[in-house]
Amino acid sequence: MAEPYAPMPDDWQRALAVVAHPDDLEYGPACAVAAWTAAGKEVVYVIASRGEAGIDSLTPEEAGRIREREQIEAAAVVGVGKVDFLGHRDGVIEYGLSLRRDIAAAIRTYQPDILVTLNHHARWRSGDWNSPDHRNVGTAALDAAADAGNRWIFPELMERGLKPWPGVRYAAVGGSPYARHAVDVTGTLDQGVAALEAHRSYLPALPPGHPMADARGFLAAKVERFGRRFGGTPAIAFEVIGV
Repeated sequence: MAEPYAPMPDDWQRALAVVAHPDDLEYGPACAVAAWTAAGKEVVYVIASRGEAGIDSLTPEEAGRIREREQIEAAAVVGVGKVDFLGHRDGVIEYGLSLRRDIAAAIRTYQPDILVTLNHHARWRSGDWNSPDHRNVGTAALDAAADAGNRWIFPELMERGLKPWPGVRYAAVGGSPYARHAVDVTGTLDQGVAALEAHRSYLPALPPGHPMADARGFLAAKVERFGRRFGGTPAIAFEVIGV
């Protein structure tokens, strides 16, 4: 029998969620975000791309405008009022200094206690291969936590008035096959569903029969499945990594 999940640490006030695309957070982590903001915690979203390559029937310019707008709406549903888009190209986000610098700048700007990101490992829990955008952004976010605290890394950020922020304590990785912690989302499933449904232009573009197209069914099954390892309480699981 799988080991029960431990409660995710709760002794923090500010989180910065860093992911590759609009909608990444809405496939589960946003339910936890809703619980956190309801408890008075502050959460800011940073999205590496605008999701412009995600809808085959729309040009990247049009898709990017729509998906950016829908992500802002989805964030508001779960109590997040600030969403930044870094402008990296959807589908070909590269791990490297530019991405690390941009995320480090966001960390210095918002001074979070924790980072939240998406699975950066090669595979999902299902065994399916993870996308390079997810892998690269998640890894860069973990590395940027150290970059943000070192004045000699990216000194140009100091010239922009962004002082070092060494205060990131750990990262919470959603969708990780190595999750050992969970967050009680008993009262926030409806918000999570509404946030996912806010991506009303993207969800219909998923392949026919794709499980994520049914927002409520997909999320309800997920929180119930995680809840089996969390005392029967609906939950979203995270891998917690010290940074």
